[in-house]
Amino acid sequence: MTSTIIKTVLAAALATTALAGAALADIKVGVLVPDSGPGGLFGPSSRNSAMLAAKEINAAGGINGEKIELVFADVGVPPAEAAQAALKLWKGEGVEAFVGMHDSAVRSALMGLFKGQVPYVYTPVYEGNACGDGLYVTGETPSQQLAPVIPHLMEEKGASKWYLIGHDYNWPRDTNALAKTYIAEAGGEVVGEEYLPFTVSDFDSSLQKIKESGADGVLITLVGGGSVGFNVAFAGFGLDKQAIRLGTLIEENTLAGIGAANADGLYSSAGYFASIDTDTARDFAAAYASEFGDDAAPLNTLGQSAYDGLKLLAAIADKAGSLDVAAMDAAAEGTTYSSPRGEGMLKGGHVTQTIYLAEGTGGSFNVVRSFPGVATSEGCSN
Repeated sequence: MTSTIIKTVLAAALATTALAGAALADIKVGVLVPDSGPGGLFGPSSRNSAMLAAKEINAAGGINGEKIELVFADVGVPPAEAAQAALKLWKGEGVEAFVGMHDSAVRSALMGLFKGQVPYVYTPVYEGNACGDGLYVTGETPSQQLAPVIPHLMEEKGASKWYLIGHDYNWPRDTNALAKTYIAEAGGEVVGEEYLPFTVSDFDSSLQKIKESGADGVLITLVGGGSVGFNVAFAGFGLDKQAIRLGTLIEENTLAGIGAANADGLYSSAGYFASIDTDTARDFAAAYASEFGDDAAPLNTLGQSAYDGLKLLAAIADKAGSLDVAAMDAAAEGTTYSSPRGEGMLKGGHVTQTIYLAEGTGGSFNVVRSFPGVATSEGCSN
């Protein structure tokens, strides 16, 4: 009997060890999203999208045959604090790769922390030209959002005089530097350009300038609440009768804030909208609703980008056969993956993807044109 007990205990111990080994074999992936701060609105949809991607990756065998476990951290905080949160996951919890949906200031801090020692996929719309060992970018850049779209709107809507307005930091300024080139090449002109502090909430002066400029097109690179306030005031000022508007960071949440009454002639350019009518987009939306319920955080290009980040990470790591940065960098170029956006391909550290132009008239986005296979001009040369 004693022998039987010993054998039972040994068997249980071996089983426990095997289970522990299996648990230790899981790959921990850090997902960095803003749960607080100005970007906190996008935290829930980013988390949901990342969890859905992980579920699909694990169902397909994981990364190199190992299941992945997501570990989240809030990076809607100052960059130094965000870097500390990432460091805790990396060194304290054994995270082997990161996916980040956050602002560029946090990205810069993380690049200084990681120093090419861990794979890092950066997913949101951003200003372009971020390069480094182990860095892979899925988000849209200004050239992708504007190079095909501005000439199209100029031809289809007769918008030849453009007013550029944004918040005063690098993303709007870098976006507009390219926009001016595309407008000139298409035969148009820029009739005004201004950058506002984030604290501005009264846009009357800017709206008067737009009216007097004779602009028939306005490119908006205002963010969040500033974009909502400006667009509401724009319509209230009657300028929606004078000019069309194009935003490169106006997604479903922002449009809801603007409201149907203020959205006539409002366009947005992005790699994803919840209304994309393709098989992959419909399947994704259905899986999202099934997993998180009809009351889940609404789908949008920023939140959805976290899904793409996980998918690209898995595709590169599977191709490389490892999460080692040198091996992944060697394998990364030309990596493809399937997305609700369409097929993505990594080129120059950035994803060549379909860009969609959607009209917000009526208060919901209707995709009116797609531009397949748009590469960025702000990628990496090696």
